[in-house]
Parts: sequence; structure tokens; C-alpha cells
Amino acid sequence: MSPASDAVMEEVVVEVGKRHIRDINREIQAAVKAGAPVLVRDTLSRHNLGIGLPEGARVRFEGSVGYYCGGLNDGAQIEIERNAGWAVAEGMAKGRVTVGGYAGMSCGAAMTGGFIHVKGDAGPRCGVAMKGGTIVVEGKIGYQSGFMSHRGRIIALGGAGAACADALWEGEVWVAGPIESLGVDVKVVEPTAEEVAEVEGVLSPLGLADGAREWRKMISGQRLWYFESRDANAWLMI
Repeated sequence: MSPASDAVMEEVVVEVGKRHIRDINREIQAAVKAGAPVLVRDTLSRHNLGIGLPEGARVRFEGSVGYYCGGLNDGAQIEIERNAGWAVAEGMAKGRVTVGGYAGMSCGAAMTGGFIHVKGDAGPRCGVAMKGGTIVVEGKIGYQSGFMSHRGRIIALGGAGAACADALWEGEVWVAGPIESLGVDVKVVEPTAEEVAEVEGVLSPLGLADGAREWRKMISGQRLWYFESRDANAWLMI
């Protein structure tokens, strides 16, 4: 028999219902501090669940959640069974967030690191102002996804909406599938074989690798990096 210190702790169940969000999050934090995995039930698409979870935390949300779920994640492994409202994993620094269905507007907004996997579509402005990390969306990303992304990578397997990669800085947006339109100051480049292999390597552990995909890699055209009065119209289009 394994030592007690090596024993797998029993999953702690936290009920949401109509309880105060502060009490729910305190209960989640107490369980993960003790080293226990957490199952959150009866979520009712409530907002601000699982905020600021620490490294090593393992939390599963049964059903759908509202906005800002998993925000400020600092290393936790978070799984959302169904859909998530806007700004899931907003401001996360590290860790992993998996959304089993649809992710609303601004998925991964301002994230600085970590990994987000959306198994359905993602709403508008996916990865807005992101500064690091990776977002993988199995479906389509909505309009203005990658807007003002400073760093990091968005990978969309099901196409993209209008104004894709609008006003990028140093982030990258990779899309397989149709793109409704490109945003301001976007440059579409041919990825190298090494870059494609790297992206497929990200997808492989998810069971999503496919060497036959036709990728479009979007980066900044750098027109907006330096303001010039003669090019002011480009700024007005953002």
C-alpha cells in the first residue's frame, strides 16, 4: 500500500446554487489549499467562479459557467464541462483551462501565459490584448479575434470572423478554414515547415493534429507600430 502522503485525495464537491460567490470561491480555495481536487456543481452559469486559483489546483465545473470564470489563473488546471461566458481565463498567468463547449467574448483577454483549449467556437475578440500563452479553438473564432495581441498565439481550426487579427502587435493568429475578413495592419505570411510542425505539435496531445491542413499565419504589418500623421486613416480604422 502506498504511504498516506502518496494517496489520492477524494474530490471535494462544492455546490453553487444561489449562494454568495465570495463564499463559494473561499470554499474552493480552502479545498485546493488542502491539496484536494474540486468538483463544482449546480453552477447555474454564475459569474466570477474560480478566480485567482493557485498552482497545483484541480477544479472541474459541471455544466456551464458565466463570465470571468478562471480569471487571474495562477497555475490551476481548470475544466469547464459545457459553455463559458465572456472573458473566461481573463488575465491568467499560467495553468490550463479547458472549455467543453462555447467560449464567449474575449476568451483569454490580457492573458500573459498558460494554455486555453476551447472545444467549440469562441466569441468575438478571442485573445484580445493577450501578452503570452496559447489559445486553441477547435471551432470558429469571432470577429476581431487577436485584437491588439502583444504576444502569444491563437490557433483556430474552424475559421475566423470579420476583422481577424485586427491591430496585432507581436502576437500570432493561425487559422485553418475560411476567414470572413482581415483586420487593420494584418500581414498573412507563409509559415515555414518548422513553424507548422510546432503548431501541429501543440495540437497533437489534444488529438487534433492533421498534417493536411492549409494554415494561414497572421502577424503584424507593423504600420501601426509607429504613428505617422500621413497614415492617420489606418489608426482611425481600428
